[in-house]
Amino acid sequence: MNRLPGAALLALACLSPAYALDYRSTARPAILYNAPSTAASRVAVVSAGLPLEIVVDTDAWAKVRDPGGRLAWIEKTALGGARTVMITTGTSDIRREPRADAEVVFRAARGVLLFVTGEMRADGWMPVRHADGLAGWLPGHEAWGR
Repeated sequence: MNRLPGAALLALACLSPAYALDYRSTARPAILYNAPSTAASRVAVVSAGLPLEIVVDTDAWAKVRDPGGRLAWIEKTALGGARTVMITTGTSDIRREPRADAEVVFRAARGVLLFVTGEMRADGWMPVRHADGLAGWLPGHEAWGR
């Protein structure tokens, strides 16, 4: 039995860097382009606080995926605002404690941006705050940008 293909695959897997999603939010309203240049075609204008997934990171530009799945380029100077997430479910219950049976502090509708106030816990709960100051815990799977 030839074990070389399996061993080669294992060696390649060990050499490959671990992949982790990197999200950053826009610090201000910004323009998304179809190439890394202000001379390129404009794809969209996005608001401040929008979480974007970083796909490619260069010195001056980042290729990003927006919450709708569109790929585009953004000037890196437009990134770096407070970390935010966008609600992706119809409504999401933000709870006083990181438990499904905890008291609901407020409900957030699809598309609402919430500020992330700490690290996501191993069980998937993340601490968030609404722009009006209400704070609580959100199940991470109910948001884009985690």
